[in-house]
Amino acid sequence: MAIQFVEKAKSTIGLAKKYWHEPPKGNYISYKEIASLSGAGFGVYWATLLPMVIGLNASNFLVGACIGLKPVDLQIMLNIANIIGIPLGIFRSWYYDNHNLKGGKFLPFIQMSVVPMVLISTIFVWLPYESFSYITKAVVVEIMYLLLSVFLCFYNEGYMYFQQIITPDAQERTNVMSISQVIYSLAPTITNLFIPLIAGLTWGLNNIWTYRVVYPIFTVIGMFISLFFFSKVKERLVLPKKKLEPVRMFDAIREVAKNKYYWIIQSANWVGFLESGYGVILGWSFVFAFGGKYEATLGLANTVIGNAALWSMLSAPFVIKKIGKRNLLILANGINVFVILSLYFVYDNLILICVIWYINTFVNTFWNIVQHNISADMRDYHQWKTGVRVDGLFGPLGMIGTFIGFFTGMFYPAVYERMGLLDDYNVLYDDNMRNNLFEVLIVFSALGAFLNLVPFFFYNLTENKHKAYVDVLKIRAMFENYSMGVLEDDELKDVMGIILQAKELYGKEKLPFDKSELKNARRMSKKSEEEKTLRKQAIKNAKKKLAEIKETNLAIERASIIMQDLEKFTTEAGIKRVLNAKMDFANGKAFVYDDAKNQLKIAKKLPKSTKLEKEIRSDEIKRARVKKEALSLIKRNGLENITEPDVSEKEAILSRETKSFIDSLKQQKELKAYLKKESIYLRATKPYREADNLIKQSENYTHYEELVERYSKL
Repeated sequence: MAIQFVEKAKSTIGLAKKYWHEPPKGNYISYKEIASLSGAGFGVYWATLLPMVIGLNASNFLVGACIGLKPVDLQIMLNIANIIGIPLGIFRSWYYDNHNLKGGKFLPFIQMSVVPMVLISTIFVWLPYESFSYITKAVVVEIMYLLLSVFLCFYNEGYMYFQQIITPDAQERTNVMSISQVIYSLAPTITNLFIPLIAGLTWGLNNIWTYRVVYPIFTVIGMFISLFFFSKVKERLVLPKKKLEPVRMFDAIREVAKNKYYWIIQSANWVGFLESGYGVILGWSFVFAFGGKYEATLGLANTVIGNAALWSMLSAPFVIKKIGKRNLLILANGINVFVILSLYFVYDNLILICVIWYINTFVNTFWNIVQHNISADMRDYHQWKTGVRVDGLFGPLGMIGTFIGFFTGMFYPAVYERMGLLDDYNVLYDDNMRNNLFEVLIVFSALGAFLNLVPFFFYNLTENKHKAYVDVLKIRAMFENYSMGVLEDDELKDVMGIILQAKELYGKEKLPFDKSELKNARRMSKKSEEEKTLRKQAIKNAKKKLAEIKETNLAIERASIIMQDLEKFTTEAGIKRVLNAKMDFANGKAFVYDDAKNQLKIAKKLPKSTKLEKEIRSDEIKRARVKKEALSLIKRNGLENITEPDVSEKEAILSRETKSFIDSLKQQKELKAYLKKESIYLRATKPYREADNLIKQSENYTHYEELVERYSKL
C-alpha cells in the first residue's frame, strides 16, 4: 500500500511538472493557472469575509444583535437598498459587456474594486454606533451598506462571471472549479475554526468588537492575495477575431428574454428565499442554546462540518460526468428536502444538528459548483441560438427577482417579530421561544427546498448538447475568421477535426450499449493469482469498450447538431431562407414595410404538419415580426429622422484612451447617446441587415472546400 501511494504521488508530481506551463492536449488551462485560480479563490473568500457579514437581514449578527436594528426595519432598509441598486445593477450589467478597460472582460473589475470594498467595510464596523440614536444608526448603516454594495457587487459578480469563461469546455470547467475549490476551501476552514474560537474567548459573535478587530485582519490579507493571483489568470471566450461591437442594453434584453434556460434558473432563485430560513439554526443553537456555554466551540463545529464540502468538491466532476448537472441538481435538492425536514425532530440536540448540517453542507456544495457551470452553459447556448455573446446583460432581467424580493424578503422578518424577536436578541436564550421559532423556520425551509428543485425538471440542456453548441460556435468563428483573412492553422486543425468526425458519424445508428461482456468478466474465477489478473484485465477491457461506445454515441448525437448547422443553407428551408434574404436585401435600407402586419397573419396560417413546414412557418413568422417592429419604429420616429450614424464618431469614442474610472464613465455616457441613435436605426433597418448577414454567412460556408484543401496541406 505504501509503495502504491509513493508511486501515485510521483505520478501526480510528474503530471504537474509536465503540464505546469502548457495544458494537457485538448484542454485550455495549465496546472500553473489552476494553482493561481485556487489562490485567487482563497483571496476572494478572505477579502469578502467582513463585507459579506454586513447584511440587512434579521439573522445578521452584526447589524441585528450587535448594532441592534429590528428585523422588519432591516428588511425595509434592504428594500430601499434594492430599489436604489436597480439602476446601479442595470448599469453594472451593461458596463460588463461594453467597457473599454484593459485586462479582460471581468478581471479589471475584480482588481479595481477590492481595495475600496475592504476600506469601506472596515470603516463601517469602526463607526461609533454606541453613541448613535436608533434612527441615526439606521441611516448610517443604510448609507454605508449602499456604498459598500457598489464595490462588493462589482467584485463578486466579476469573480462569478470570470469563472464561467476560464474555459469554453464544460467538463474542464467543472474539473478546474472543483480542484480550485478544494484548494481554496482551506480559507473558510481556517476562518470557521478560529473566528468563533477567538470570539468565544473574547467578545463573542454578538459583540461588535469581534468585527472591528478579528475580521479586518483576514480581510486585508485576502485583499493582497486576491490582487496577486488575479494577475496570473486569464479569460477565454469562443469569438471571431473581429473587434467586438458595443451592445445596447435594451437590445440585449430583448434577446435574453427569449432564453428559456435563463427563466428556469431564475425561477429557482426566486423561491430560494423560503429555503434560507433554517440557515440561522446552527449559529443560534451554539450562541443562545444552553445559556451560550458552547459558543466557543462553534468554530470547531464549523471546521468539522466544512469538511463535508471537500468531499463534494472532489466528487463533483465524476458525479457530473456520470449523471449530468441537471440530474445532480434534482438529486441533491431532493435529498436536501428530507435533510431539512429531519432537523425538525432533533433541533434541541447540538450533536445531531451538526450531523444534519454536515449532510446538508455536502449536498449544498454540489449546487455551489453546478450553478456557475449551468450559467456558463446557458450563455453559450444563447450565443449559439442568437449569434450574440452576452454576459453581464443577463443581469437587468434579474431585477425582476429584486422586485419579487421586496415582498418575499418581508416574510421571515415578519415571522421573527410575530414569534417575539425584535431588537433584543437575548430573547433567544429562552428555550421555548427559540424552539418554537426553529420549528416554523424548518417547515417553511423544507417547502422552499422542494419548490427550488421543481424548475430543473424542465432543464434539458445536457452536457453533450452544450459541447455540440460550442463546436458549432468554433465552426462559425472559423468561417468568419477565414473570410477576414485571420484564420490560424491551429484553429483550422481543431475545427476541421470536429467537422470531419461529424461528417463520418452523421446519420449513423447508435451502437448498442450491451453490458453483458462486463458482467461476464466480473463472474470470472478469481481463485488463483493468474485468474485474478485475467479477470482484472477482462473487466478493464470491457469497461474501456463500453466507454468507447458511450463516447461514440455521444459524438453521433453531436454530429446531428453540427451537420444541421453546416448544411443549413443547402436544405429546402435554408435555400428558401436565403432567397427571402436576397429579396429583403434588394429592398434596401430605407424600405417601409407597410404590409408587415398582413405578412405576419399569412405566416401564422402556413401549414405546420411536417418538420419542414414547421421550420418554414417559423422562419416566415420571425421575418414578418422583424418587419413589423421596423414599421412601428419608422412610424414612431419618422422615416426622415432615422439616419445612419457616423461610424467614425463611435470609433473616436471607443479609441479614446481612458486613464481613470471617471474617464471611462464619461466615455460610456457619450457612447450611450450614440448607441441609442444607432439602435433605432439598426432596428428600423433590421430586415435589411439580417438579410445581409444571412447572405454573407451563406457565402462564408461556401469556402468549405478551400478550407479542406488548406487543411490537407498542414
